Amino acid sequence: MRSLAPGIKLITSFSRDSWYRFFILILTFVFYTTYHLSRKPISIVKSQLHRNCSNVIHPADLNITDNDTWCDWAPFDKNNYQNLFGVLDNCFLVAYAIGMFFSGMFGERLPLRYYLSSGMILSGLFTVLFGLGFYWQIHSLWYYCLVQALNGLVQTTGWPAVVACVGNWFGKGKRGFIMGIWNSHTSVGNILGSLIAGVYVSSSWGLSFIVPGIIIASAGVICFLFLVEKPEDVNCTLPQHHESVEQEPLLRNSSSNEEIFSTNTSTAVEPEEDHTEAISFCGALRIPGVVEFSLCLLFAKLVSYTFLYWLPLYIANVAHFDPKEAGDLSTLFDVGGIVGGILAGLISDYSGGRATTCCAMLIIAAPMLFLYNKIGQNGLPTTIGMLLWCGALVNGPYALITTAVSADLGTHECLRGNSRALSTVTAIIDGTGSIGAAIGPLLAGLISPTGWNNVFYMLIAADVLACLVRL
Repeated sequence: MRSLAPGIKLITSFSRDSWYRFFILILTFVFYTTYHLSRKPISIVKSQLHRNCSNVIHPADLNITDNDTWCDWAPFDKNNYQNLFGVLDNCFLVAYAIGMFFSGMFGERLPLRYYLSSGMILSGLFTVLFGLGFYWQIHSLWYYCLVQALNGLVQTTGWPAVVACVGNWFGKGKRGFIMGIWNSHTSVGNILGSLIAGVYVSSSWGLSFIVPGIIIASAGVICFLFLVEKPEDVNCTLPQHHESVEQEPLLRNSSSNEEIFSTNTSTAVEPEEDHTEAISFCGALRIPGVVEFSLCLLFAKLVSYTFLYWLPLYIANVAHFDPKEAGDLSTLFDVGGIVGGILAGLISDYSGGRATTCCAMLIIAAPMLFLYNKIGQNGLPTTIGMLLWCGALVNGPYALITTAVSADLGTHECLRGNSRALSTVTAIIDGTGSIGAAIGPLLAGLISPTGWNNVFYMLIAADVLACLVRL
């Protein structure tokens, strides 16, 4: 009898259900990567919209009236440009925070494939419209604010939808390590967005938005064509629901022995009753731990999004890199974030404490932020090392709360098997965190004219508060 080729043996060793689960995990990873890919360009382009024009060679036929601002893009050519950047960021983030509280409820009541694909296509449209402002010579702050606000609203379709889709396929299997790897789509999207925007920022910054916009819109089309919302839609076995032996308010990992990629679809445990009605907003708030972790994420996301929107400009101003080099260097913060998210999940699995892991990383992050501001620009090796450390410690708790902790809370034992609460719980936690994401960049815009030191003091205070509300 002829033996099968090793590659074929490997392929056939996985069940049909396992291949579908892997396919959905990859699809949702790609989809949310494009969401963050399209958010990143604004932070890269900021240093191009306002530069020190005295160092830029101007065309010979250009009549210069102000040697310091001739190369800047109005209305960001004034001395209050940092405040205007803060307003621009806030238009996106406030709309995102408001929309997120409703998005989870829509995600539980609408077909996920249509909801997610339409969100990505519309997000691509608004991202492209921002970039077209360069070619249409638009210099109105209101235009860019309106486009950012509309983009913020439609981007709320992403997170609750992908989490709900993964929840449909994997049930209550929620290893922190696996979800930490999956959640790296946030940092991967930031890195790709920075690199793509950096290619065009110095020549035609409009393309820094148009290209990512086309990418996320294309992903929306792929979502419409290929996303499978539930296992029963393709005659796959429903995910196994394990009874929790013990769940404490601090959510120690009582399900650490569950396997998210389990190929064993048979179960010796009676399946839990699945309630068909989605949970109410107030009902989700009463789940133990939701309010505490939501407030913790508020401050943690404040720090993370301040870095997301202001780090390239900080590097360009303090270390005097050009916009492309500053954007490329800022990706190291997200590389550290990938490692931090995976480590946070792994440590929480091993220790059995999600809250303890978050608090420990937040405590260490505070002095690390202080060191980065003081010595982070003392040579390229120091800059690289500090960016990696800060990224890991800042994004680790953020990643853990938005994935494993949200999954724990969304399938809490008090829900008695109601699997439809996950999208609403996720939206509440991430929506509260998005309030911090809106406040952080706005405060950075208001505080940075007084000195970057004060911005870092604000970030350190936020990290400490994130830890205190979870203790």
